[in-house]
Amino acid sequence: MAKDAPPRWDRRMQQRLARGEAAALGELYDRFAALVHSQAHRMLDDEDAADQVTREVFGYIWENPGAYDPKHGSMRSWVARLTHRRSVRRLRGAHGEDEGPRTDARARELEHRVLKATTAARADYIVASMPAPLRAALELAYVQRRDYRQTAADLGVTADEARRRLRLGLQLLSTANTRPSADSAPPGYGPTP
Repeated sequence: MAKDAPPRWDRRMQQRLARGEAAALGELYDRFAALVHSQAHRMLDDEDAADQVTREVFGYIWENPGAYDPKHGSMRSWVARLTHRRSVRRLRGAHGEDEGPRTDARARELEHRVLKATTAARADYIVASMPAPLRAALELAYVQRRDYRQTAADLGVTADEARRRLRLGLQLLSTANTRPSADSAPPGYGPTP
């Protein structure tokens, strides 16, 4: 199998959705609803809006199963991108509904929120796509609060190897805070409605 080939699960899921299998949508929802909801909530800071975005994303997937192309990346990255775009659209719509002209301060606030949300989405994508050994080391050190010696012991590697994995993982994550150009979008992050 080619290195860039999507996981078999992604291809099968796309085929099942294209056939209109309701069970496939349920499985997809079980797998990604928490991701969609948490990403939307982080971007919108509103539980009801996050619920609405979650419904919209899965509604879009059900109505447009052919919109996902496994050749362009993973199902997870595509679902995350749909969530990001729906959330940004909702953010812009909420700020555009106010009466009167948009002030510079409101425009800057919106830009800041969109940039913050975009950075968070990029960080999620980076963590999801980094090699499993780096991701495991970061999770142990930063989620489970283990020091590098405990991380090394849990992973069954030397302390030097644990430090190397942590350093590489953090270097990858540091790129999430850079503004991407239009050409640098990850695979599967092309235009969506």
